[in-house]
Amino acid sequence: MQRIKIVNKNKYLHILVAGLLLVANSAFAAAPETVNHYCRDGKTELTGYLFKPAQPGPHAAIVMLHGRAGSYSSNKPGVVSAENLTMRHRMWGNFWAERGYLALHVDSFSPRGYAQGFPKHSYSSRPASVNEQKIRPLDAYGALDYLRGRKEVIADRIGLHGWSNGGMTLLAALGLNAPRVAPDATDRVRLAKPSPGSDFRAAIAQYPGCTVQRDQADYQPYAPLLLVASDDDEVSPKVCATLAAQLKQRGAAIDFHSYDDPGKTKQSHAPNKAAMADTLRQAEAFFHKHLQQRP
Repeated sequence: MQRIKIVNKNKYLHILVAGLLLVANSAFAAAPETVNHYCRDGKTELTGYLFKPAQPGPHAAIVMLHGRAGSYSSNKPGVVSAENLTMRHRMWGNFWAERGYLALHVDSFSPRGYAQGFPKHSYSSRPASVNEQKIRPLDAYGALDYLRGRKEVIADRIGLHGWSNGGMTLLAALGLNAPRVAPDATDRVRLAKPSPGSDFRAAIAQYPGCTVQRDQADYQPYAPLLLVASDDDEVSPKVCATLAAQLKQRGAAIDFHSYDDPGKTKQSHAPNKAAMADTLRQAEAFFHKHLQQRP
């Protein structure tokens, strides 16, 4: 049985974290390496951005899944490149690389013709080709396959980190009955029951919509899960709280507390700084426990 951890959202302290500014500044570090890999459907070639640790491997690794707005900054519309990744994605990629992980950000949208992502409240009108319950989980597993093929990656120490729609993808991917191979794909990949030892070792989902999994009576993530939910104008943290309560009876790992936007507007408010610092601390400790520490 997996452990569920629920952290009180209101227990923030008024703290000034100098390291937080260093993390935010790391968003402007050198651009990551651009790579290409396949979705597990065996047909769709995806673009990925690889953030590498400075120290030699082998490394634990993390697959990163963007939200409904896509991978790229709206400041340069149409620019699909490592240099135009959003501040959040660059910040987190560098954050993980600085802590010894090889982090792969997966662009699911631009290879399918939707580089600019989708506007708020457009969920019901998005095309089936980017469905986060049936299609994007295959992108996550394609990234897993790619990382396992790199000699500097520890094959059984790969985590998954997703935001918003990417967090919803993550929840779908971690289900015991998740789509892990496209229906028309040949049996060239493992179809055995997933487990932390053979698939993703652990996962962090930030601000996902939890409705689908909440309404699945048998939903159970196969790996430890840290669920970060906060007030949002698109998804309700109360739904994720209900899912957490359900999973507590079955086993998992969850955390309600924070806001991770590194932008100046959000971070000009002290409570947001404290919440972001808490998110970074919780995320780092979670992956260190499940990806870095050996039994």
